[in-house]
Amino acid sequence: MKPPPRHAPRRIASTSDLRKFQRMMAAAVLRPLTADDRLQPLWIDGRPMETVAAEFVKPNDRLTSVERLQLYNRMYWFRLFDAIRDDCPGLVSALGDRAFDRLAQAYLERCPSRSFTLRDLCSRLERFIRENPRLTAPRTALAAEIARFEWAQTVAFDGEAREVMAAAHLASAPPARLRLGLQPYVTLLDLRYPVDTYLIRVKRRDALRSEASNTPVEAAFHRPARRAALPRPARTLVAVHRLNDRLFYKRLDPAAFRILSALARGETLSRAVVAGGPAATPGRVRRWFKVWMALGWFCAPGNKSGARAS
Repeated sequence: MKPPPRHAPRRIASTSDLRKFQRMMAAAVLRPLTADDRLQPLWIDGRPMETVAAEFVKPNDRLTSVERLQLYNRMYWFRLFDAIRDDCPGLVSALGDRAFDRLAQAYLERCPSRSFTLRDLCSRLERFIRENPRLTAPRTALAAEIARFEWAQTVAFDGEAREVMAAAHLASAPPARLRLGLQPYVTLLDLRYPVDTYLIRVKRRDALRSEASNTPVEAAFHRPARRAALPRPARTLVAVHRLNDRLFYKRLDPAAFRILSALARGETLSRAVVAGGPAATPGRVRRWFKVWMALGWFCAPGNKSGARAS
């Protein structure tokens, strides 16, 4: 984002003045909060925030200029914190509230939102975790995989859906020339932990907490929901996808995973089947393709697919 002007315009007399005012307001609203969740006391050039706020925010009979600006600053950041927490229940559970809050604050300060939609907020979180391991130690490897998986859920939920390739086309095209694209909302993951089952446990736990919070006071004497047990390392091959507007996780056989990964890379059908290895017998391949076709995973290859092997 272009840096703000040193001073806000005294009056809006042109589009240039309007742009300066907008940059000034955006810079103030997007500035990270202090440790006690307040507006920073000094502007980027060291001037008192009260002086700067008075240049472009009017006081009213209840709040000063800087107090009014602080409302917008806090609302912006609190909304981001709520959004990232909603998108990452698995990370919250694995790290705990305090560690997750530290991670979220550091991530949002160093990787600020650059999108018009909150949907993209966690798109860089896995990479940030790997590049800043101290924030999630000693669970960095697990945390990175959970972040990858939870971002795949976002992609699956509202990623682009292309026209499904007709079965007749597969039957008529020679395998040595046929290339199949994977739907952009399908993500293939090669994980070191069974994150899929862990996320299911977390969601069930959260559902139990929600049900308990709605019980009458006289019936509210219950055991608190237990923390979901952290998963132990175990290689897990899974596709995160959607069907009929619902989110699903599908475990994959290693040979099936290799075939889908090869197709996602743009290999021909014959080369992809060869990539499956000896375990990709004709009978198994037919059964896998029958399921994948029923799920609508295949589309014409073209632009980059959202599917990936990680």
